[in-house]
Amino acid sequence: MADQPQFKWAIAHIFSSFNNTIITVTDLTGAETLAKTSGGMVVKQDRNESSPYAAMQMAMNVAEQIKAKGIQGVHIRVRAPGGNHQRSPGPGAQAAIRSLARAGLRIGRIEDVTPIPHDGTRAPGGKRGRRV
Repeated sequence: MADQPQFKWAIAHIFSSFNNTIITVTDLTGAETLAKTSGGMVVKQDRNESSPYAAMQMAMNVAEQIKAKGIQGVHIRVRAPGGNHQRSPGPGAQAAIRSLARAGLRIGRIEDVTPIPHDGTRAPGGKRGRRV
């Protein structure tokens, strides 16, 4: 048993909003960044930064980088803007997860770490809401 190589894990932090998608891969402690990429690094138009296609390309780039460093599996943390903003992840989150799996990485846990306020700051729009 002692002669088997240790299986190396990392954490893939996927921040996905409706304007951009950012993927950062860290070690298990979260202290050292192994690879990172965002929508603007793979597409030219601003409107395409949050698209599933951009997320797929980003995940493939990140997978190549961390495989070269000896990582074989990732735990995934998905985050939306949260707070007073959108609490559901953007369109790139699911595409990024699928692309990481297709790249040959083993997927461990998938968890949602979107910040949820416990009656935090006042929502925009005032007392009577946004009047159109």
